[in-house]
Amino acid sequence: MMRLSALRHATLAALLGAGSFLPFACTSDATDQPDRLPVLGVKLTAPRTPADTLPDPVPAFHLTNQDGQVVTNQTFAGKVYVTDFFFATCPSICPKMQSEMLRVYKHFEDNPKVLFLSHTIDPAHDSIPVLRDYAERLGIPNASRWHFATAPQDTIFALAKAYMSGAQVDKKAAGGYSHDGAFALIDSQRRVRGVYDGMNKEQVDQLIHDLPILLQEEAENQPTAAK
Repeated sequence: MMRLSALRHATLAALLGAGSFLPFACTSDATDQPDRLPVLGVKLTAPRTPADTLPDPVPAFHLTNQDGQVVTNQTFAGKVYVTDFFFATCPSICPKMQSEMLRVYKHFEDNPKVLFLSHTIDPAHDSIPVLRDYAERLGIPNASRWHFATAPQDTIFALAKAYMSGAQVDKKAAGGYSHDGAFALIDSQRRVRGVYDGMNKEQVDQLIHDLPILLQEEAENQPTAAK
């Protein structure tokens, strides 16, 4: 497989070629809100107002999960989620990645506000039964919290770029694909709030640290219930 850093750099270079890459702090006054995560990504669409400077959200998508259910942006409405890319026959980084993702899942297993989305980059092989078996072998009995999803390959590759990850066909790589091990943290507005190396325990620990910060922000942004 292409080295993680090389594929990540290639992906980011493509994004930079398409538009501005904007790590954007959620506030200009760090002393007021010191625990806000940045908003990451690119701004491709024309600003609607002078204040419209945030990177574009993850585009609308239509996937199918291991239970044969349709998965769209609305599946994650009002939630935050962590996403990655894998394939079931991956002989190299995927087992380590999924072990680390499972660690994050276990940490937030009792929090219904946190969901998980893993995309196969090999939809020709990774049918719904294959995805179901893969999930069950990880100890995930159904898709209520963690979706293992498939879609046409060009759709998946486009989503990988949107999540600041990278995936491509590579006949020279073990398994026939190159992809990085990025985990992306997404807020309820479909914005990327963090990207972490899923092969690096310290970075996954940082993801576990950052998730409650994002959940706190989400809670503060909820409309105050009428008394």
